[in-house]
Amino acid sequence: MQIIAISVRINVLMRPIRASEVGTYLYCRRAWWYRQTGQESLNQAELAAGTELHRQHGRKVLMAGFQRSLAFLALLVACVMLAAFGLFYFLGG
Repeated sequence: MQIIAISVRINVLMRPIRASEVGTYLYCRRAWWYRQTGQESLNQAELAAGTELHRQHGRKVLMAGFQRSLAFLALLVACVMLAAFGLFYFLGG
């Protein structure tokens, strides 16, 4: 029974550390400790604003990737059309 208890304790201590947790610790050790102990933050409005900012940024990144793919597709279509025009002009004239 003691071996199981030690294993459980090690698993709790060896949990993954997230980047946001490291950022919280580096910014303010006390804020990190409050979060670890489950105490509610007093700046909920600022946290909500930050979450919304990250959501908007994520949407912009997604749209930029879509636009990049669309531009690549347009370039591919233009190259195919240029090749078809070249073949038509030089071979069939």
